[in-house]
Amino acid sequence: MSRFLYSYATGSDPRELVNTSLSQLGDIPATASLGVIYLTDALARETEHLLHLLEQATGVRQWIGTVGLGVAATGIEIYDQPAMVVMLLDYPEEDFRLIPAQMEGRESFARDHRQWIAERTPTFGVIHGDPTNPSAPELIENLSASVGEGFFVGGLTSSQSLQIQISNGIVSGGVSGVMFAGSVDVLAGHTQGCSPIGPIHEVSDARGNVIAEIDGRSALSVLKEDVGEVLARDLNRLGGYVFAGLPISHSDTGDYLVRNLIGIDVTREMIAIGELVKPGDSIMFCRRDGNTARADMIQMLETLKQRAGDRSIRGGVYYSCLGRGRHQFGEDSEELKMITEVLGDFPLAG
Repeated sequence: MSRFLYSYATGSDPRELVNTSLSQLGDIPATASLGVIYLTDALARETEHLLHLLEQATGVRQWIGTVGLGVAATGIEIYDQPAMVVMLLDYPEEDFRLIPAQMEGRESFARDHRQWIAERTPTFGVIHGDPTNPSAPELIENLSASVGEGFFVGGLTSSQSLQIQISNGIVSGGVSGVMFAGSVDVLAGHTQGCSPIGPIHEVSDARGNVIAEIDGRSALSVLKEDVGEVLARDLNRLGGYVFAGLPISHSDTGDYLVRNLIGIDVTREMIAIGELVKPGDSIMFCRRDGNTARADMIQMLETLKQRAGDRSIRGGVYYSCLGRGRHQFGEDSEELKMITEVLGDFPLAG
């Protein structure tokens, strides 16, 4: 099957951006049904205008996307300038349903698409979350549960101005995206760039994001034991290097969420992390560095390559965090270049 049409362009003038994009996309077939668009936040205030121009020029009426401090394209990361990445998918419209902005913990998507869910058994979605909505994690969990076994990829909107998402128009404040039917052939991978430095523990006593006890001992004593004597002597060195890892329940690949270590109470021997936890939750500590991140990334890509076998890649999406990219791998788009080095050259947006 043919690859998805794809383009990326830089510049501040909306019409010039769209014209550059159209010249790269080439002839747009009538089967093009879903557009994916990512923009740097420098274009946040032009998003509605750009979307209107793209709809008129391509004939594609259904779009998803968001803004970020950087965007990803095939083999390149773009920061600190106005930039736009576009990819056009040509799945039959019965193979996907857009997820409008989910603002509250209700199952509106499942309610509105009950028959489609029953007939097409969707299991995979691409979603974007508003970081200003503290209920975003709960919304994602509810959305996944409402379709049975939903697996999502995506990320949070990241902007110094407007927190904008695209889902058949401009939306904000919740979680939005697209859900694909089970018949759509998709492979997904996950890389943390971290490695565990100790065993998996159990939270014994916690309130909110503050952990008092782990494995029946003070949380700080367990942390010190895991990081080792050298780091334990100077806890200020832990910031940006040691993180809390929260294993994902029922994951068959050992995945875990990485959260910042945001505070230490030396007197009461408590720690605070960037996530709400409760007694009984699993926790471990891990470290992040460039070598670990690169090795984990390559391993993830090699696994994807093996799983893909002789199937050709029509296109892909990739999402990274602000701590990775140029800050962890270097200024020369090294993170995105690793993808092309292992998987080859294919349309990519993120």
